[in-house]
Amino acid sequence: AHATMSGGSDTARRRVGALHAHVNPRAPSFMDWLFGASAVGGAGSDFTVAVLGAAGGIGQSLSAFMKQNARVGELRLYDVAPVVRGVAVDVSHVNTRAVVRGYVGDAELDACLTGCDLVIIPAGVPRKPGMSRDDLFGVNAGIVRTLCEAIARSSPNAMVNIISNPVNSTVPIAAEVFKKAGCYDKRRLCGVTTLDVMRAKTFVAQAKGFDNPQSVDVPVIGGHAGTTILPLLSQTSPKCSFSSSEIEALTTRIQNGGTEVVEAKGGAGSATLSMAAAAAEFADACLRGLSGESGVWACAYVESDVTKAPYFATKVLLGKQGVERVAGTGPLSAFEKRALDAMMPELVQSIQKGVDFVRGSSS
Repeated sequence: AHATMSGGSDTARRRVGALHAHVNPRAPSFMDWLFGASAVGGAGSDFTVAVLGAAGGIGQSLSAFMKQNARVGELRLYDVAPVVRGVAVDVSHVNTRAVVRGYVGDAELDACLTGCDLVIIPAGVPRKPGMSRDDLFGVNAGIVRTLCEAIARSSPNAMVNIISNPVNSTVPIAAEVFKKAGCYDKRRLCGVTTLDVMRAKTFVAQAKGFDNPQSVDVPVIGGHAGTTILPLLSQTSPKCSFSSSEIEALTTRIQNGGTEVVEAKGGAGSATLSMAAAAAEFADACLRGLSGESGVWACAYVESDVTKAPYFATKVLLGKQGVERVAGTGPLSAFEKRALDAMMPELVQSIQKGVDFVRGSSS
C-alpha cells in the first residue's frame, strides 16, 4: 500500500519510506557490493568487461567502480591516450579478484574487445558551459562509429552500453553500424539513461523529505537530452502528491541536471562522477541479467515500439539475452502526456541524424 504525502512531518515521511522499503525490498544494486554488502550471484559469475574511453573523466571513475564488481573476472581498459596503461595499473591495485589490462590505440582495440561479454563506451569529448549534448555530435559520432565497427569485428555478441553523448543519436549510430556488419541484436544495445533516474530519485527524495533516495522509484522515459528527458512523477513510489509548480520545477531540474553540474564546475568538467556511478549501476544490472538473475528491471534507451520514435527510454527487463522485455509508459498524467507529445519531433530528428550519419544521407 502506498501513502499519499502532501503534507505531514518529516518523521512521518521517513516512516513511510522505511515501511515502503520493507514491503518492497529493492533488488541488490551496484551500491550494495561497492559499500560492503555481498554481491548476490557474484561468486558464480566471471564476466569480461571492456571500458572504451577509460582514461577520460567518466572512464577512470567507471573503471574503478567496475573493478569492485564481484561479477567481473577480467576488466579491459582502452583509450587512445597512452595514460590508460597507468590507469590500468592504478585500478589493478584495488583488492578485488578482477584482472585488469590496459590497451592503447587502434592497433590494440581488437585485442581489447575479443571475447568481451559487456562493452561500455564513455569515449568522446565532454560538455562545456553553453554546450548542449547535441553540440558534441560532430566529434562523438565518429568516435562511436569507429568503436562499434571494432565491436562488430571482434565481439559481435557482446552487450553494448552507450554513454557517449548525444545518446539520442549515438545509439542509432551504433545500431546502424551493427546492421551494416550483420550482427545487430536489438536486445544487446542500450543507451545509458540511469543518471536521469538517479537525479529523479535524489531530487524527489530531497523535495519530499525522504532520508534515502534509494527507497524512491521514479521512472524516466523518452531520451537523454533536455526536454526529451521525462520523469514520470505521477508514478513515483512511494506514492507522492506534487503541486503543479513542484512538477514543473522538479521536471526542469531533472532535465537540466547535467547543465547544473557543468555550470557548477565553471568549465572545468561535466557530470563525470555521478555519470560513472550511474553507468556502473546499469552495468551491474546488465551483468545480473546475463548471469541469470530474474526480475532485473532498469530504465534504458533502446529500440522500441512504445511510441513512434524508433528508440525510446522506458523500463526494460534484463536477462541472459540482454533486453528481454520493453515496458510501456504506464498511465500518464495530463502534464506528462503533453510533455511526451512535445518531445517527439526533437527525439525523432535526433534519431534520424544518427541513422543518416552512418547511411551517408547527410554530412
